[in-house]
Amino acid sequence: MIARIINEDNIKKLRQLLEQSERIVITCHLTPDGDAMGSSLGLWHVLTAIGKQATVVSPDMVPKSLAFMPGAKEVVAYTRYGEFATQLLNEADLVFCLDYNEPRRVDRMEKALVESPAPKVMIDHHLYPSDFADVIISHPEASSTAILIFRVLCRLELFDKIDRKAAECIYTGMMTDTGNFTYNSNEADLYVVIAELLRKGINKDRIFQQACNTLSESSLRLNGYAISEKMQLFPDHKAALITLGADELQRFSYEKGDTEGLVNKPLAIPDVIWSVYLRQDPDLVKVSMRSKGNFPVNVICSDHFGGGGHKNAAGGEFYGSLDECVRLLASIMPDYDSNLPQSKESR
Repeated sequence: MIARIINEDNIKKLRQLLEQSERIVITCHLTPDGDAMGSSLGLWHVLTAIGKQATVVSPDMVPKSLAFMPGAKEVVAYTRYGEFATQLLNEADLVFCLDYNEPRRVDRMEKALVESPAPKVMIDHHLYPSDFADVIISHPEASSTAILIFRVLCRLELFDKIDRKAAECIYTGMMTDTGNFTYNSNEADLYVVIAELLRKGINKDRIFQQACNTLSESSLRLNGYAISEKMQLFPDHKAALITLGADELQRFSYEKGDTEGLVNKPLAIPDVIWSVYLRQDPDLVKVSMRSKGNFPVNVICSDHFGGGGHKNAAGGEFYGSLDECVRLLASIMPDYDSNLPQSKESR
């Protein structure tokens, strides 16, 4: 039995909205990761099972690394089917907003989302939610949105409707947002949920292999190049930085998802407490950060990169050149040295 953390009033409101709705759209954030796609597809499977006309609409394409998830081929990408996605949002009776807590996180789909007349339900685990949704289920202490979806479905008495396919999607979200349960994963209830998903028939070893341990040749070479040639260490700040420019990405035929998990690699170095990966996208620099212990990378992302996340895993964006982003990062590193663990000599 897992603890009840979701407010009963929110469950009652959500139950009523579901009873009144037939056409339901499930949305997630731009460049969906395993949690965004896993929570969306997990919910989609269950809503479909209870007879709802449900559709997952993503701001852009499902990354190749997540295409193995059951139902991924049914996702409507706004970048490819913008008019159809807008129509779905306009005609929806209910819209779910999963793994994001403010409309700008859906990028160019924001206008269609905001203008949809349907009531909106936010289920998310990031800090500082905005109040754009009619029902807000926000739990920053949760390790993933996927585990919140599991909790919500149980509270709605829909546990029996979670089949193996839904369970695989939910588990993928939980696994990927904790680095295969290596950070933000010390809660006992997390493993109770995993046990229940195993009883639903998932093969967690196969899911790990597909989501985290399958790379194309070009992706493997890109990751090797990034670590051997592009990783910089900042010993005074116990930090590591990896940068990849547009020309380098093109050289290795980069596709979305090819560098998933790259930012975690420098943390294997004992003296590295926090790691940063900067990727040059067409219109911005994508910022990803990871850390050990109590070093709060979410604060850095919130302070300087218009983002946020969790203490040990966060991200943001920088609108400028890659070099400018590197200079900014180097200039602010000393500001966060007070959060570093004390050395043995100074204890």
